[in-house]
Amino acid sequence: MSLFKRTLVLSPAAAPRGPGAGGPPRGCPWPPAAWPCKDWSRLRSPSGRLPQPHAHSHACPSASPTAVCLCPQDSLSSSMKTCYKYLNQTSRSFAAVIQALDGDIRHAVCVFYLVLRALDTLEDDMTISVERKVPLLRSFHTFLYDPDWRYTESKDKHRQVLEDFPTISLEFRSLAEKYRTVIADICQKMGSGMAEFLDKHVTSKQEWDKYCHYVAGLVGIGLSQLFSASEFEDPVVGEDTELANSLGLFLQKTNIIRDYLEDQQEGREFWPQEVWGRYVRKLADFAQPENIDVAVQCLNELITNTLQHIPDIITYLSRLRNQSVFNFCAIPQVMAIATLAACYNNQQVFRGVVKIRKGQAVTLMMDANNMPAVKAIICQYMEEIYHRIPSSDPSSEKTRQIISTIRTQNLPSCQLVARSHYSPIYLSFVMLVAALSWQYLSALSQVTEDYVHGER
Repeated sequence: MSLFKRTLVLSPAAAPRGPGAGGPPRGCPWPPAAWPCKDWSRLRSPSGRLPQPHAHSHACPSASPTAVCLCPQDSLSSSMKTCYKYLNQTSRSFAAVIQALDGDIRHAVCVFYLVLRALDTLEDDMTISVERKVPLLRSFHTFLYDPDWRYTESKDKHRQVLEDFPTISLEFRSLAEKYRTVIADICQKMGSGMAEFLDKHVTSKQEWDKYCHYVAGLVGIGLSQLFSASEFEDPVVGEDTELANSLGLFLQKTNIIRDYLEDQQEGREFWPQEVWGRYVRKLADFAQPENIDVAVQCLNELITNTLQHIPDIITYLSRLRNQSVFNFCAIPQVMAIATLAACYNNQQVFRGVVKIRKGQAVTLMMDANNMPAVKAIICQYMEEIYHRIPSSDPSSEKTRQIISTIRTQNLPSCQLVARSHYSPIYLSFVMLVAALSWQYLSALSQVTEDYVHGER
């Protein structure tokens, strides 16, 4: 599963690989001027949305490391062109990152996204009664094989994916069987999970994990299985569903933690009662100034719970070999890690919006293109959290333990994490190109805004 139009050299352990091992990667991403500027809703409601940034694209075989080439659209069927149109209309950041993927996996992930977007649109539409919505969600996967099924009564802003679902399902049925099997299976499981949580509150930590599995973990599992089916990645990537699930849970939990105040204002609650119930009588009480100390303690406990997924993330990313897939997966993870570090022990979570600086976000997106760099980023933010752990915090010892565990995964010495592998001359060149590319900067700024602010 999430940016820049260049490729840096990978370490030997993470060298790009495709089905034709040893040859250049297949497919070319869109150039900066073609980046879409529509909205992409990130993970939030029981919908399985998975926020993803642009992947660093591979270099074209005959081009310089910073060159990109336009993927020809003329060869696409009219229905596939329509699918990409819907992708651009319903997504901003995810649309571009899909089109940075190599080979036929690009179309498969595009269709996968639109199928889940349609399912999500159905679930999100509050004008549909629960009695009618539940059977629709549970049987939605069967509509993939019905060439005539469409839903025309939705009031949701993304209703076009339901109204013209025959176009999406046509392209689904045109995919190779290995892709269809994955997409239909994930769709069935996610629809059932959505139906289960329509009128259900997240009470225990176990239910929190289950909810996050339905809305995000399944997306990570499905994408991993698509990557393996494409042969860009080894079978173990798709087979190890526990690791793939952790990637989704980490992203979803980070969004839930960060968006406490926004969710409260919109009448939604996703923090597990088993945790917050030990501090206050109602989750909304954390927004009261007199409860700020216990609010931060609860926040730190949930962040500590979320940090436990990082070892799985490191293991998962270490297995990836294709450059476009690596970037697709790595960038949202490091963005989430930076977000957790910004939220840790931070009272602002209960007073407003905790943001990552745009410059910080751009640096992360540029750097997270190989495993040593990702490990360095993780190390940096783990040290930031470690040095801010209050000795009086009830979760302090557990937080230190999980960070110590993460440190054992061959992370570099944090004194060396300066990310100085960009020379001043190179950075000046990048700034010059950016200054001359107004449209590129506009698109990049909007994509960065998505990841920093987590648009729905």
